[in-house]
Amino acid sequence: MKPRLVLFDLDHTLLAGDSDVLWCEFLMEEGVLERAVFAARNAQMDAGYHAGTVDAAAFANFYVSTLAGRTPAQWQPLRQRFLHEVIVPRIPRDAFALVRRHLDEDALLVMTTATNRFITELTAAYFGVPHLLATEPELSDGVFTGRPAGTLNMREGKVVRLHAFLAERGLALAGLHSTAYSDSMNDLPLLQAVDAPVAVDPDARLGAIARERGWPVLHLT
Repeated sequence: MKPRLVLFDLDHTLLAGDSDVLWCEFLMEEGVLERAVFAARNAQMDAGYHAGTVDAAAFANFYVSTLAGRTPAQWQPLRQRFLHEVIVPRIPRDAFALVRRHLDEDALLVMTTATNRFITELTAAYFGVPHLLATEPELSDGVFTGRPAGTLNMREGKVVRLHAFLAERGLALAGLHSTAYSDSMNDLPLLQAVDAPVAVDPDARLGAIARERGWPVLHLT
């Protein structure tokens, strides 16, 4: 039998909400970002993502820009509070059970998200998922520049980054039995690339494709 690979999208899949949107709102509540400047843009990006119309580079640049001008160490206290006050209460119990089941199968587990690594790496650790593919925030002299670096982990970029991740480990997608869980039409390239796609609380367009193609549909929220 082929070794198993299991891929989990995060936002609206394992999490009842979007990490980027929630982070931006959290920083506005904390007075770090000006609501008059960021609130409307945050809502616009969220709507565009769900509609599938937002430009990937614009999306990544907007949310990564919220980190600009500080070091990871300077952000750490707020990042810890964000995890425990905002993220953890939005994790469905069934999401934990799903991840635990695959961990018990001794599969290679990867969380793959368009949200940047600095925001999501604590969430992956909280779930016990050992590998994370995420949009990478750029650092210069140890300070976040507010720009993403490298291939964005979004839409087709998730597939590109996955192949690179596997190649670094001497693996190939064709040599693995692969499963992917996602809620979003934005992840259609990833779902089409694996052996066993699963739609989780899918948006309307992904739900229609799942029904048409006979993909399983899972409800965690």
